[in-house]
Amino acid sequence: MYKIMLVDDDYPVIELLSETIKWDELELNLIGTHENGVSAWEQAQEEMPDILITDIGMPKMNGLELITRIREVKPDIRIVILSCHNEFQFAQQAMRLNVQDYLLKDSLNPEDLVQLLRRFKTGLDEVSQAGWEQSRMKYLYSETRELRKEQYIKNFIHQPLLSPQEWKKEASEYGLFADCEFCLPVITYLEDYRRIKYRFLSEQTLNFAVINVINEVLNSLETRVLHVKYNFKTSFLLFTYKPTLKTNIYDEVFLNLEAIQATLLKVLKIRFSFITGHGCATPESLKISLNDMLGCEKQRFYLEPGEITKIQAIAVSGLQQNIFDYYDQASSELREVFLGKNSDKAREVTEKWVSLIQTEMYAPENVKDWMLKLLLDLKLKLHSLQSIKPSYSADSLHKEIVDMDTLSELRLWLSEHLEFVATVNGPGTSKRAEVMEACRYVSLRLNVRISLDEVADHLHLNASYFSRLFKKESGITFIEYVTRLKMERAKELLDQTNYTVGGICELLGYDNQSYFIKTFKTHAGVTPVEYRG
Repeated sequence: MYKIMLVDDDYPVIELLSETIKWDELELNLIGTHENGVSAWEQAQEEMPDILITDIGMPKMNGLELITRIREVKPDIRIVILSCHNEFQFAQQAMRLNVQDYLLKDSLNPEDLVQLLRRFKTGLDEVSQAGWEQSRMKYLYSETRELRKEQYIKNFIHQPLLSPQEWKKEASEYGLFADCEFCLPVITYLEDYRRIKYRFLSEQTLNFAVINVINEVLNSLETRVLHVKYNFKTSFLLFTYKPTLKTNIYDEVFLNLEAIQATLLKVLKIRFSFITGHGCATPESLKISLNDMLGCEKQRFYLEPGEITKIQAIAVSGLQQNIFDYYDQASSELREVFLGKNSDKAREVTEKWVSLIQTEMYAPENVKDWMLKLLLDLKLKLHSLQSIKPSYSADSLHKEIVDMDTLSELRLWLSEHLEFVATVNGPGTSKRAEVMEACRYVSLRLNVRISLDEVADHLHLNASYFSRLFKKESGITFIEYVTRLKMERAKELLDQTNYTVGGICELLGYDNQSYFIKTFKTHAGVTPVEYRG
């Protein structure tokens, strides 16, 4: 009998399907029902299903991430998605993951699923073990080729180029420098990596998804392009072309980068920025260009999210004031935010200093050192106040700041950090460490669905006890608190971005747009569209 797994955080759906469908008559073995992707993935590693029926939006690991992981191990698995989502992009992404069907819960008839399962079983009966092995070998070959390509380019960048002609011959395998062609390199940057990696749960899953989507876009372009991963945040696109007077290669590459960028944002909800190098006629010039792009940390630091630009040398004025000259003033303003005397000012203070940094374009390492010193000194000053107990450590702060690649990411992080501290330490808030940690946990995960059980597990507390504790200490229920923070974040996104209401709904982890709009109206008194006005 073929094994089948059912995954959905909507328990009535699990109950309906598990009890209504006569699995034995279909000669199918329902090996497990799960309410989140993590639980399903744990079982799949022990007992891999032949058919997977899964929801998309679930806590801990969503359905698309679960599909990606399982397909890495079992490429020929049959998959059905059950979801409240009816937007095209979700169906489109499901098709890219080779999902066989996509059914909406609102109109689901169990008999339709039964007919689909019968077709699956017939198809599985027709697939021989040899076919499975062939599919598995094809995937392993593709994965090995990506790793070999990555190592090949890294060796080219970082090791001496002893024989350019010999390297050109080897590079022909990847279509580089053939028939007197030139190469225009582009370096790509994954934005907001700190948040994205939590959404995909593993760097491997993220890498797998990005490579698949980029390669799909590249295959549709007229220009020949080689994509090579450098690390989990950075990769290269090597555009091959022949110089002509009729075509401006930079304009053509710009349009192609826009197409890649738009697809990644639409399908995976992730944003990339790009810096283009210079056209290269030889391996020697390509090696120099690639090293130059890896060395342009300062230009990278001041890139806006989604920006596409050319590499440039950033000059520093000899009259530039040292950023540490502003230390005392910034420390005084930030201290007010930490004390909670004027918590609404957190964003204003952040924008003021970020604007100065943007104008003066200080060295990134100096900006990070300045920011780290400010926050650590404030921690020491406030430690003696009983009502102020900053929950961050020097090590955690240092790690978070060092990992940030851009000023825009630092701006968002600092604003959220200050607002969180001001909120937690403001009048009437709890001094209990568990409640403070729960608030921090929520503030860092507003982009996903958050359940009381999940946070209770994180705190190693009984869910009922945590619920009562949170209500007693904060004066509101945990769910009310989560909703309040999400709706305040929705206001910020409506004020500061051009995201659609549907896009904001997804960014905040809501599956149902109608429910999101209703919740927003309850909180703000108007719909999101009316609020944006």
